[in-house]
Amino acid sequence: MIRRLATVPGLRVALVPITLVTILAGTATVRAQQSAAPQTSAQPAAQQQPENQQSSSQEASPEETTRRKKPQEYKNWNFNVGGGAATYSGTTRQFVRGGGAVGAAGVARNLSKYFGLRADFQFDNLPLRASALEAAQAPGANSHVYTLMADPIINLPVTKVWSGYIVFGASYYHRSGKLDSSTAIPGAACNGFFTWWGRCFANSLPLNGNFLTSVQNEFGENFGGGVARKVNSRIEIYGEYRLLHGRNGGITTDLRPITIGVRW
Repeated sequence: MIRRLATVPGLRVALVPITLVTILAGTATVRAQQSAAPQTSAQPAAQQQPENQQSSSQEASPEETTRRKKPQEYKNWNFNVGGGAATYSGTTRQFVRGGGAVGAAGVARNLSKYFGLRADFQFDNLPLRASALEAAQAPGANSHVYTLMADPIINLPVTKVWSGYIVFGASYYHRSGKLDSSTAIPGAACNGFFTWWGRCFANSLPLNGNFLTSVQNEFGENFGGGVARKVNSRIEIYGEYRLLHGRNGGITTDLRPITIGVRW
């Protein structure tokens, strides 16, 4: 058709510009489609960018970071040193007068704000009564007990300044003493003091005269509690009262120490 029209005079000149216009229009259409495609593909990326920024901002929320890094409200370790005096009960009170000196030291491993494990070493002086020295027929004597305690500890925070605690557990007691001298006769019947002293055999004093010294190893338990007040961020003053009971056969040791000291 175009070839036939080209043979017509005058039309040959008109076909040239029409052909050029058609080619140029097609080229412009292709270029417009190519330039529109990247814009449509770039639009979702632009929409995705705020979402990524929003998710990253949510992951790094300051409030969540603060919750994760909340400061610990208790110390992992506590140490204590104190001193005081003791009263006594049971058979011990019959032979020991009250007011014997007490020295104590301990360490606690806190597993949480409210619960931990504590170990204590304590020295108690046991001053003998005048009636006990008369029963021993001795002018003087010294007696004391060393105690090891292993206890759970329950902490009771009341305010930021005041707190309390309860301890209870097993104990080991090493009690020893020595009479200055004695006019008691070896082989004689034991009285109550020598039974508590731990030197009676078959209800009589040993024939070798070895009853001036006494050594007792006893196992038992303890129970007590205390109150503490903070002085500063590291140091506390505490007061403590305990019930200590040890036994070995029919021999017992009963202490009621009151201790005041420092914890850190």
